[in-house]
Amino acid sequence: MTDPVTSPVPTTPGADDPFLWLEDVDSEAALNWVRERNAQTEAWLAGDAGFDALRTRLQAALDAPGRIPGVVRRGDWLYNFWQDAAHPRGLWRRTLLASYRQPEPEWDVVLDVDALGQAEGESWVWAGSRVLGPQYRMALVSLSRGGADAKVVREFDLVTKQFVPEGFTLPEAKSEVTWIDADTLFVATDVGEGALTDSGYPRQVRRWARGTPLAQAPIVFEAEVSDIAASVAVDRTPGYERTLFVRQIDFYRQHDFLLTDDGRLLRMEVPEDASVSFHEDLLLLSLRSAWDGPGTAYPSGSLLYAPAAAYLAGDHHVQPLFVPTATRSLAGYDFTRSCLLLNISDNVASRLELWRRTPEGFTGGPIEAPYPGTVGVGALHDPLIPNDPLAEHYLLDYTDYLTPASLYLAHTDTAERELLKSNPAFFDATGMRAEQCFATSADGTQVPYFIVWPQAAQADGNNPTLLYGYGGFEVSLEPGYAGTRGIAWLSQGGVYVVANIRGGGEFGPDWHQRAIKAHKQRSYDDFAAVAQDLITRGVTRPERLGIMGGSNGGLLVGAVAMQRPELLGAVVCQVPLLDMQRYHLLLAGASWMAEYGNPDVPEDWAHISAYSPYQQVRPGRRYPKMLFTTSTRDDRVHPGHARKMAARMLAMGHDVSYFENIEGGHGGAADNAQRARMMALEFSFLWRVLGAAPAATVA
Repeated sequence: MTDPVTSPVPTTPGADDPFLWLEDVDSEAALNWVRERNAQTEAWLAGDAGFDALRTRLQAALDAPGRIPGVVRRGDWLYNFWQDAAHPRGLWRRTLLASYRQPEPEWDVVLDVDALGQAEGESWVWAGSRVLGPQYRMALVSLSRGGADAKVVREFDLVTKQFVPEGFTLPEAKSEVTWIDADTLFVATDVGEGALTDSGYPRQVRRWARGTPLAQAPIVFEAEVSDIAASVAVDRTPGYERTLFVRQIDFYRQHDFLLTDDGRLLRMEVPEDASVSFHEDLLLLSLRSAWDGPGTAYPSGSLLYAPAAAYLAGDHHVQPLFVPTATRSLAGYDFTRSCLLLNISDNVASRLELWRRTPEGFTGGPIEAPYPGTVGVGALHDPLIPNDPLAEHYLLDYTDYLTPASLYLAHTDTAERELLKSNPAFFDATGMRAEQCFATSADGTQVPYFIVWPQAAQADGNNPTLLYGYGGFEVSLEPGYAGTRGIAWLSQGGVYVVANIRGGGEFGPDWHQRAIKAHKQRSYDDFAAVAQDLITRGVTRPERLGIMGGSNGGLLVGAVAMQRPELLGAVVCQVPLLDMQRYHLLLAGASWMAEYGNPDVPEDWAHISAYSPYQQVRPGRRYPKMLFTTSTRDDRVHPGHARKMAARMLAMGHDVSYFENIEGGHGGAADNAQRARMMALEFSFLWRVLGAAPAATVA
């Protein structure tokens, strides 16, 4: 590895940047540059029948009618949002459990987003809903223009299936809304000067009564301008009603305030980097750092509980629900009426535990679940429904790299599970296999990674290989089936690899915290170590090794491409951060300083500048061929990152390609047609550059 080039802290970040004009997202000059690059990329990659065949097959998989329709319970109904070829922007629909159990459920369409967009002349993208229980008649529907994070909010009647005339409505903003009752909301949104944090998120929560102007709604809670955001959560469980306000200081620290019966805000005495939640009479703490509680110390990653009333009164004695080990971390948890379901990651594979509540606490342990792969669990219990018939039921899904997802209905009183749905297989996995390996990073840390081998592949150093990673924000990359990846890569003879590098959450908060701020370079060292291990093991060679990552993963592959270009043949860099000198000044970038540091602080800039891809690119150096993809409508990670990096590399004579989808938000695409086209471009690029089977071989 060559020594990185460091630079002094700039007085005005980017003032001398000749490509700063590309940060003007919608300027005619910038968009003309985008259109020219797009045309060049499409002419190269989309110019033959092989591309169309690949794109068509990818979209067919994304639109396949046999996919599992994921559901969320709201009263008697199971709601689903569905996209397919006939409904590219989607249908919000519902069915009853008895119907959902059938091979072809009877769906009641609530809202057709395509029809709505056509009627209103808008490029609407579904952005979620908030439904008011226990009646579950009124909803707050969020819609995004083109897939951006900013959205409009409109009140919707689930009986009439119409937007409510003169109902609650919010203009486009990064808003959060929560029902208090049928005529009152908590609203965090942009109402003008002083309403947003430096990160661009709401810093005020207002109590908004029906029929009154939003601007006159009283402010009931405020965060600081330097915080990320202010938010609120309302628990309407009968007998345990609570309102919790949160001042999100940075990505990992928050102050929690409980609204008391007499209207005061009670600051909760909990570690500021712990996650707080309530379940009936219990308070739960999920620890991000080790905590010395009264009488006992608990490591980071522990899940603890205490009687809420006693804890709030000053008795901070807690009991453990989960304590991690070197290889076991908590992936998630959920409650039925009487049981706690723990989803545990054990060496990046799921284990399931069920704990039943008793007067003395909790008793239980492991229960049978598919293994090794990824299990998801979600309780169906609705505490707002008296004598809830689904109080002890939960949904369980399972998948791994070569097994399509299956969804089961389970009950806490029995080991038997009812298979509800299974996804179709989108590629022939016969003869394919997955294995877990370990690479040794620069500091000696053992870094796990998964290799998925195509049929008949051998470690002969000649396999086209795609290495994927993320490594940030405590996000775990768990085994999962992707039909599109199988179609475009595995079934064509490509080896697929996923690296579980530091910065992720695969082994709990500590695995993440080892690679933040001054130690962020460890993520890149880990990823490079996996790449080197693939070469050393004979899985592939540099000319046939490609890497891919998006968002923080885009920063990852950009940094590794600049630092270790000799290991790589191709790079796909998706919706990336790249200019780390200015990331905190662009869109939501300021909210990520707890991950990367503040470039305006000399000590932070010293380590950021050593890996920031935009500052590290040099003329005359050999880099792998690179494809940058982003979206004009991404209002989370600024498209200027990808634009400027491509422009700078082109100006220095490097071989790069660029494609920017005009819609799509941070996901890069607004519907399945756009997703399929983007993926077809990316995989066509990989096949072209890595010198293996062309996309035209896709059947």
